[in-house]
Amino acid sequence: MKPGLNPATLVAQRFVLALVFVLAWWLAARHTPAFILPGPERVLRALSELSRTDSFLHDIGMTMYRVVCGFVLAALVGTPLGLALGSSRALAQVFEPLLAVMNTISSAIWAVFAIIWFGISNATTIFVVFMTAMPLILTNVWQGARNVDKLHVDLARSFRMTRTQILRKIYLPTILPYFFSGARLAFGFGWRVSLVAETLGSSDGIGYRLRQAADLVQTDQVFAWTLLLVVLMLLLESGVLKPLERRLFRWKPL
Repeated sequence: MKPGLNPATLVAQRFVLALVFVLAWWLAARHTPAFILPGPERVLRALSELSRTDSFLHDIGMTMYRVVCGFVLAALVGTPLGLALGSSRALAQVFEPLLAVMNTISSAIWAVFAIIWFGISNATTIFVVFMTAMPLILTNVWQGARNVDKLHVDLARSFRMTRTQILRKIYLPTILPYFFSGARLAFGFGWRVSLVAETLGSSDGIGYRLRQAADLVQTDQVFAWTLLLVVLMLLLESGVLKPLERRLFRWKPL
């Protein structure tokens, strides 16, 4: 956190911002039919009713399971590939066009391919999350590896360190901040695209319930699921990702 920024003031400012948003939403809903824009109280009532259904926790759990699986696979594949491309100019020249193509294909297209290949299953959503998150992690790790000080690498080679040792002791510490930055971005994108995949190729999960509510014109439930999604993302961001980043990089000036 920047010096001079009071945490209590920051919390108060964000609270006021949220209050202004809710007030604007409430005023807009008063002059709009409920099936188009339900008010905050109607959405909270719908969320309360959904929380009492038997499938509520199951749907949340399935969405989180798919996102985490896809994200972990993306990290396991993207990190070593990024290191390899960053440490070898020849490999980078060969695979750079392929990476550009992967970054241009939208998650909706991956979802269509996934449905063709995997049908209505968990693999569909996991695959879409993986194909969305992996290029982001790979690109960030690759950029981090390119910023490794070549003098350190030459010095390591003069001490007859193996390529594996150089990757582990020189490249890995350098790319860690880049990896974490890419991982946060990839997790956020993965969470969002999972809804697209569940909308098209799942029989449960938050995305499936959103589509079901939209088909039945249950707009209050659509808003309720969306509100729940936002709250979950904020909790993950402020309760897990930011504390982890502060702990890993507490030696760096913020």
